Amino acid sequence: MLKLLLKKQLAEIFRNYFYDAKKNRARSKGGILGYILLFIMMMGILGGMFTMLSVALCGPLSAVGMDWLYFALTGLLAILFGTFGSVFNTFSCLFLSRDNDLMLSLPIPVNALMASRLLTVYLIGVMYSFVVILPAVIVYWIVVSMSAAIVFGCLLLMLLISVFVLTLSCALGWVVAKISLKLKNKSLITVIASLAFFGGYYFFYFKAQRLIQELLANAAEYGAKIRGAAYPLYLFGKVGIGDGGAMLIVSGVMFALLALVWVLISRSFLKIATSSGKTERRVYKEKAVKPRSVSRALLGREFSRFLSSPVYMLNCGLGIVMLPIAGAALAWKGGAILSILNEVFGAWEGSTMLILCALICVLASMNDMATPSVSLEGKTLWLARSLPVTPWQVLRAKLEMQLLLTGIPVLICFLCLLFIYPYSLPQMLTTVFLLLSYVLFSGLFDLFLGLLTPNLTWTNEMMPIKQSISVVLAMVSGFGYTILLCAGFMLLDGWKLGITGYLALFGGVTLALSALLWFWLRKRGCSRFASL
Repeated sequence: MLKLLLKKQLAEIFRNYFYDAKKNRARSKGGILGYILLFIMMMGILGGMFTMLSVALCGPLSAVGMDWLYFALTGLLAILFGTFGSVFNTFSCLFLSRDNDLMLSLPIPVNALMASRLLTVYLIGVMYSFVVILPAVIVYWIVVSMSAAIVFGCLLLMLLISVFVLTLSCALGWVVAKISLKLKNKSLITVIASLAFFGGYYFFYFKAQRLIQELLANAAEYGAKIRGAAYPLYLFGKVGIGDGGAMLIVSGVMFALLALVWVLISRSFLKIATSSGKTERRVYKEKAVKPRSVSRALLGREFSRFLSSPVYMLNCGLGIVMLPIAGAALAWKGGAILSILNEVFGAWEGSTMLILCALICVLASMNDMATPSVSLEGKTLWLARSLPVTPWQVLRAKLEMQLLLTGIPVLICFLCLLFIYPYSLPQMLTTVFLLLSYVLFSGLFDLFLGLLTPNLTWTNEMMPIKQSISVVLAMVSGFGYTILLCAGFMLLDGWKLGITGYLALFGGVTLALSALLWFWLRKRGCSRFASL
């Protein structure tokens, strides 16, 4: 029974490797092999990155007698990576699986069902954590020693890491499941959490080199502090070098925590698995409904779809967040950036202003909501076509959403630039003219691409949002526009017109292209939409 349930869980997780949901059929042997090779390549790349990190840490730390610190650092990194990789699988697999009702209605012991799901979470955690700790162990065996005690200690450390990852994943997954049952707007919470993770990841990524150098330069000092203030971490690292006492203590604690988590989960599993979430009680109050115009109703429809999908928001609306953040960062640290730009591009007068303008355009190109918006109609397209509205009214709502969600952040970012750059009135007006012209052009062009290659037969919204050629072209077009903007000024002698004249000319060309796209959408675009 347990083997069959485990096979079912793993088949669900790796379903896309063997089954093409879009075509509703099994993948060919070549397709399956290709997916497996791609997966192996991705894991190999991650393993290579952590191998390089292990090589950088192992020799210097071992030379100063801090072998335990090497295993403590790599072990903590493996726990962090393994927990993050499996916690959301725990949330959806262990507690709030879609087949809970079906599986609980079958004559299957609850403990067997829990065990199969825990084993699935354990294997996923092993996959992620071993990408970090396995290269670290192999590097240590090659660089330092491969005695029997060290080999046994390293193998035990890997086992304990996998057990602790399972424990943390279950605990955090339980917390996430409990919180998710009480949330009303889960989409915005998901987006905020994802953005916070991305921000933290890139912060530590850019600081990692300096932190590693500082750690290696003061390894003895940091080691003494950890040994005094975080003695359990010291014992954890000693397991890797084969210390008998540390192995006994850490193993006892790890397995005791796992047993405690098993007891707690077994008591609350049925309650969470059969819960339908929070239901809000409302008392009916009679009130007048304010009528809305067709344009506002269709625009509200587009905003509802956008705000209800974390995948849509994160992949097509990142510029909404990045533009204000970039503006605030420039207002705070812009002086140093301006001095560097003036020094590098001082030969072309006005180039600094142009580069700042191009930076805003690049960030604005991260917004491409209009591109997948047509495809996201999917099988419900008949609803839009059955309403007493024209195709242009539907398309205009999609366009207006992108213009609003891009134009306002662009203006906020530009207002931040006014605090650090001394714009004259003509320069300020022409810069705003170019920026708004680009916002209009990108919105029209994105909608144009969405109408050229619509996909209405998707089975997962990630297909039109992340796996569409039109979305890729929309992103590339933003970078291409900024390259032309800078190349025309610096390489094609556009600087001879002066920055004000050049921005006005480029903005005028952009506006003319926007007019062509506008007329195409009004005529042929509406016809294509009506015939879908």
